[in-house]
Amino acid sequence: MRLTPQTPIFYTLFTRMAEQHVVAAGLLTELLGAPADQRPEIAAKSRDAEHAGDEITHEIFQAANSTFVTPFDREDIYRLASAMDDVIDEMEAAVELVSLYNVAEFPPEFADVVGVLNRAAELTLDAMPRLRTMRDLAEYWIEVNRLENQADQSHRRLLAKLFGGEYDAMTVLKLKDVAEALEAAADAFERVANVVESIAVKES
Repeated sequence: MRLTPQTPIFYTLFTRMAEQHVVAAGLLTELLGAPADQRPEIAAKSRDAEHAGDEITHEIFQAANSTFVTPFDREDIYRLASAMDDVIDEMEAAVELVSLYNVAEFPPEFADVVGVLNRAAELTLDAMPRLRTMRDLAEYWIEVNRLENQADQSHRRLLAKLFGGEYDAMTVLKLKDVAEALEAAADAFERVANVVESIAVKES
């Protein structure tokens, strides 16, 4: 029996944040196949998702600061909100770099990493409402950790291709920056999963 009062606002806000993850990851998928003239619009939508994430993060911090008894450790609420905000920041950074650098085309390994981000976003969205009961979450963090390992492998293959002599030096630098932002987003999803695991262990 759980003795800690349940405060629905936190579960709602974390779910809203995860919804922005799905939006941001979907925009990355759009970006990979979009012609150059459509990229500014996609970049604008990505910034909107990032701004929405910032606003939700602020709401979570305000709720944590104004709620006398939180549903789980207050410090963990801050950690989870910050980790989730980092996810959106990194995905928005990748979109912004593509727009700024005017990248002409992407090696197929980019689609592999973006696919991982989309899957991680879906899993995170599915997991957030289950923070209320702390049940059936282990499969979530195990799968996100597996996906992050998959993203690492794709990232290494991409770097090998970039430095294999097929691309000129300037293109290599541009694509490498975008690849690093995508890899950072995958890492951020793993940090979210690790925070959820830590919370679940404390609350079990």
